[in-house]
Amino acid sequence: MDEFNVDLILPNGNSTGFVSYYSTTRNYRIGNVSIFINYGQPQFYNSFQEIFFKIDSDNLENIIGLFTIKIKSEKIVDGKYDIYLPTVEEAGTQTTFVSPEENVTLTIPSTAQNVITVGGYDSERSIIASFSGRGNTLNVVFQKPDLVAPAVNILTTAINGGYSVFSGTSMAAPFVTGATALLMQWGIIDKNDPFLYGERLKAYLKSGTNKFLNNIDYPNTRWGYGALCLSKTLNKLKTFNGYR
Repeated sequence: MDEFNVDLILPNGNSTGFVSYYSTTRNYRIGNVSIFINYGQPQFYNSFQEIFFKIDSDNLENIIGLFTIKIKSEKIVDGKYDIYLPTVEEAGTQTTFVSPEENVTLTIPSTAQNVITVGGYDSERSIIASFSGRGNTLNVVFQKPDLVAPAVNILTTAINGGYSVFSGTSMAAPFVTGATALLMQWGIIDKNDPFLYGERLKAYLKSGTNKFLNNIDYPNTRWGYGALCLSKTLNKLKTFNGYR
C-alpha cells in the first residue's frame, strides 16, 4: 500500500495542514468553514485506500474558488490516485475539476459486473448525454456500460399528478427495465424461452442494440454495445428459438 499525507488548501490560502497516513477521522474549523476528513484504509470488501473530504459553510461565499489538494509521499508502491466529486445533486453544477477526465465515472451500483448498466443518450440527436457516466470500471476492468437508452427530455408522470419532462440516466434505466420485463414474459411466462434471464438476457439485449455511429468501435466507454432496441433483440431471440 502507498503511504502518504494529504493537505487541503482553501481558496483563501488557509489549509488543514498535512493529515497523516495514520489518521482516521479529523474535523477542522477554519474561519466559517467546516472540514471533515476521513482517511480510510482497505476493507474486507475493498482494497482501495479512500480519503473523503466534506466541506461546508454557513456562507457559500467562503467556499467559492479553487481548492487544492497536496500529497506528500512517505512510501509509494503504486503511486496512482483518482479523485471524484459527488453527484450533481450534492455538489451543484458549478463544482468541477480544473482538468476533468470523463472516463471511469460510473457510480455504484452500475459498476457491479452482473447488473445491466444503462447509460443515457439524446434520442432526438442520436448523441450520448453529457451527464451519462462513462466506463469502464476502475479496479477489475470489465466493459461498462452495457447499453444506453433515451435519457433527455423524457415525458413521464409527475409526483403530484399529470405529466412532466425529465432528463437523466434515471429516465434511461426504466426503458431497459420495461424491455427486460416484456422479454421475460415472452420467454418465461409464455414458455418461448424458459431460461431467458440473467446473463443470457443481458447478452441478447446487447446483441440487439442499434449502433448509430459508424466511425467508432463497439463496445466503448460511452455507448457500451449500443442503444436499446427491443424489436431487434426479440427478433434475434425468435430466430434462435426457431420462430419465423
